[in-house]
Amino acid sequence: MATEAVEIKVGERAVRVSNPDKVYFAELGLTKRQIVEYFLSVGDGILGALRDRPTTLERWPGGVFEGAKLSTRADHRGDAFYQKRIPKGAPDYVETARIAFPSGRPADEVCPTELAVVAWAANLGTLTFHPWPVSRADVDRPDQLRIDLDPQPGTDFSDAVRVAFEVRALLASMGITAFPKTSGGRGLHLYVPIEPRWTFVEARRALIALGREMERRMPDQVTVKWWKEERGQRIFIDYNQMARDRTIASAYSIRPTQRALVSAPVTWDEVGDAHPQDFSVLTMPERFAQVGDLHAGVATEAYSLEPLIELVERDQRDHDLGDMPYPPEYPKMAGEPKRVQPSKARDDT
Repeated sequence: MATEAVEIKVGERAVRVSNPDKVYFAELGLTKRQIVEYFLSVGDGILGALRDRPTTLERWPGGVFEGAKLSTRADHRGDAFYQKRIPKGAPDYVETARIAFPSGRPADEVCPTELAVVAWAANLGTLTFHPWPVSRADVDRPDQLRIDLDPQPGTDFSDAVRVAFEVRALLASMGITAFPKTSGGRGLHLYVPIEPRWTFVEARRALIALGREMERRMPDQVTVKWWKEERGQRIFIDYNQMARDRTIASAYSIRPTQRALVSAPVTWDEVGDAHPQDFSVLTMPERFAQVGDLHAGVATEAYSLEPLIELVERDQRDHDLGDMPYPPEYPKMAGEPKRVQPSKARDDT
């Protein structure tokens, strides 16, 4: 049975929370109101991750329950969905940023500027926020390089940790600092704040070059192979996370897991001992009160991509290595190799 709506004070705003007692995480008994209160408890952190960034909302209006699934491009019958355009009826304080998809079609996405926007989105069932790696001041030039260390079958979080330390060392040799966080799943994300001087194409190529260098250094543990059949039991550095309109769950976002795990910033001293299961809606508020926003530096630092651009040029010059495949929904890109699965390509010869 639906319960009466309540209003929660967020700064100068009164945010309406409908059906506040609706259970969103059955295993833990967490309600919609508790989800809103969680985001408020990490307010400086979640707003720091989203402020002035076009943001896709991952909405679970029915909550997380056994068998619940996310709608995909191929199947729109899921229980949850991505909201890429501002919902109708949004309050006037919900601002937007205009972005262009790879197809060239534009959209006005939610662009959080205050914490009330996060609370409003949580009332709509938003658990995971997916901000673009750009500011609305220039939506075509990334100001973050996001390194997604994705464990493949046969590997786990501990394998991602080993790779993360080697990536850290490589970046440090270039005078670059990366900020780690758990993905909320099995992987690790490393954020590098960069000067907004390069295009998506250039930033993506820089990440490819970093991945290739890591593959050379750790050939049995790292891969940048796009096709799953070629990856083996290695950590995949997902270079296409830097393609336009590809996003990563923000720091402090809730993942749709039974235990309400969250994507948690961690220090490098913690990386070796931490585990994704340590960080949830239940544990993060106290942790945040103790350590604050460990990703605050992502908003204040800015590194040059030039050292990685030099790796791109070296790969081209010394190894004749060019671009790599884009995701299937993207238009054919200039310089992109044939977008055909290797096993199928062999079958065609």
